[in-house]
Amino acid sequence: MTAESPKSGTANTAEMSMALAQIANKSQRLVNEFLQRQVNDGSLGMTDMTNISRAFMGMTQHLMTDPARLIEAQSRLWQDYLDLWHKSTLAWLGQPGTPAITPEPGDRRFRHEDWQQQFVFDYIKQSYLLTARWLHSTISGTQGLDDKARRKLDFYTRQFVDALSPTNFPTTNPEVLRATLDSGGENLLNGLNNLLDDLERGKGKLNIRQTDLDHFEPGRNIAITPGKVVYENELMQLIQYQPSTEQVYKRPLLIVPPWINKFYILDLRDKNSYIKWCVDQGLTVFVMSWVNPDERLAEKNFEDYLSLGLLAAMNAVEHATGEAQVNMVGYCLGGTLLTAAAAYLASCKDQRLQSCTFFTTMLDFAQPGELEVFIDEEELTALEQRMQQRGYLDGADMATTFNMLRANDLIWSFFVNNYLLGKEPFPFDLLYWNSDSTRMPAAMHSFYLRNMYQNNLLKEPGGITLLGKPIDLGKLHLPVYSVAACEDHIAPWTSVYSGAQLLPGPVRFVLGGSGHIAGIINPPAAEKYHYWTRDTLDAEPEQWFQAAERHEGSWWTDWLAWLVAQAPEQVAARIPGEGKLAALEEAPGRYVLQRAGG
Repeated sequence: MTAESPKSGTANTAEMSMALAQIANKSQRLVNEFLQRQVNDGSLGMTDMTNISRAFMGMTQHLMTDPARLIEAQSRLWQDYLDLWHKSTLAWLGQPGTPAITPEPGDRRFRHEDWQQQFVFDYIKQSYLLTARWLHSTISGTQGLDDKARRKLDFYTRQFVDALSPTNFPTTNPEVLRATLDSGGENLLNGLNNLLDDLERGKGKLNIRQTDLDHFEPGRNIAITPGKVVYENELMQLIQYQPSTEQVYKRPLLIVPPWINKFYILDLRDKNSYIKWCVDQGLTVFVMSWVNPDERLAEKNFEDYLSLGLLAAMNAVEHATGEAQVNMVGYCLGGTLLTAAAAYLASCKDQRLQSCTFFTTMLDFAQPGELEVFIDEEELTALEQRMQQRGYLDGADMATTFNMLRANDLIWSFFVNNYLLGKEPFPFDLLYWNSDSTRMPAAMHSFYLRNMYQNNLLKEPGGITLLGKPIDLGKLHLPVYSVAACEDHIAPWTSVYSGAQLLPGPVRFVLGGSGHIAGIINPPAAEKYHYWTRDTLDAEPEQWFQAAERHEGSWWTDWLAWLVAQAPEQVAARIPGEGKLAALEEAPGRYVLQRAGG
């Protein structure tokens, strides 16, 4: 074996030279393109940084008014360091003992064995964790800050602390050091090339790949449940799915997905497709596939999503099946729209909607979770200025916001894998969907953020008016099944619970395991997680939880039993395109293929 053989751990010199030359050329082109965009875009995004800086300046002023507390915090940090030095010295001498600090459960950054077995890296890890804990405790203990400012500061401090983790630097990450030695630096060269590719794809912005983007394609190996597009307008396509049973329940099911992401989260692959599972249970399933809007739809507002979206889909379902009554499912923002639609229909004395199912849907936005940091007046004004320039909120901006909520899992883990270890990301259907972002029309998004998140008007009788009708949730007397997820960081389960309490009709509230996605996409065959049920809604969510009954597995079967009990009658299976609506094209349709970057 020669010294230049790849198996020896030393990269081929000629190949590395060619790779470096290609990287240099690509870097120069990307820099030139980036500088040109800055000239064209001006100071886009500077307002956001100003808001963050102002928040930290305010915290500093509060800290300086109480120097004794600041000295106490500093002394506490020094004491922690002395404790760490003492325990690390004993460990180095071979004496057993407990570490000064350990990572939180679920923190996967320090899984490599060297973080525990190598003295230097164990010390670096604990030193970092102690400093991170000190920063968070100092901010949380600062006097004079209101709760909203404190949460905002804590969020951005976490972003700062996560970015400075020793796992994110090649000289302090033992796994990266080993890979660099074993490959003769080829991992870093591959990582640089991955970095430039991501910058190029993001048009100057770092767009980190979370998965192999060429491995999946809707209609080829995801979103493959057979069906037909039977209706479309400028905002959405309506898909009717091919039945897999001879008999189906008479009342069709219409699914309203959020237009923040694409509908096929509910139809990834056969083994985890909620849509296919529903079809196999004998339901006639329709789903709305929202368009990925551009500047031409900048003026489309929340009313348009109600009229051209949900109400148009309801009418189309009736034409396709001849059945006036319908059950509906709304996921996240789709559930918020469904709630508004149900109240609107009630005010019109329209009784076609017979039941509502809500997936992680907030109706009361008083406690919106960590998204609250993006909803104050300064942030909204800056966001609206950006949207006015394009006519929409860019899908990459939306994706970045949600990724920041779980930065270690959705940003920094891929930073290390792709750029420091020089590896290609693993094909994963869920992460492909997460990367397939959508845009938001400027008018709609501004209305949604200000009326729901900022002013919390949906819960107020007549707080908002849609299509000439004051929206009053107190008029929703139909059956409701509301599902929350116990680890949800986007729609906290306690907030979903508060929204369910606003509804006067019979409500079955169910708490699922895991988070915003895994807590919903949890097929029974997987035998994962668990869920809690209770027949009544108590005054406080924790009171409900303490009395709730825990069940193993998926809540899907519980939901189906609830749904079928309301209308058990069955009819012959309905074939898409054989009703009054002709089939326009095969599922999943054209709209879902429109990518935000193209």
